[in-house]
Amino acid sequence: MSRRKAREIAFKVIFQVDQVQAEPKKAFNYLIENENLAQRDWSFAWELVEGVLDKMPEIDCRIAGYSRDWAVDRMASVDRNIMRLAGYEIMFTDHSQPVVAIDEAIEIAKRYGDEGSASFVNAILDKLLGEKA
Repeated sequence: MSRRKAREIAFKVIFQVDQVQAEPKKAFNYLIENENLAQRDWSFAWELVEGVLDKMPEIDCRIAGYSRDWAVDRMASVDRNIMRLAGYEIMFTDHSQPVVAIDEAIEIAKRYGDEGSASFVNAILDKLLGEKA
């Protein structure tokens, strides 16, 4: 459950950077002070934030390749940033299980997205995972 919370905080930081060009470290520090994230999970959450921001062009290119009807910048910001987060884990980390990253992304989409977010996120991430296999 604590990794889910770390992913959720990373998503919130990435979302803020995307929407209002927030300074990532300030947004992260604010969230860990005001959310109940165990200190042992701070480094995992920050690794996700840094990784997504560093690899965003590559992640967006892959997401765009599987979304025929929507350019990444025209997707709902919640969906886009959830997929960026899970996409980073699928594409660039060895310590995470891709299926877990997708399951967590779906749960975050259910909580923060609209009615179709979870299925849209799932469809794109499944394709991204299939590419890696």
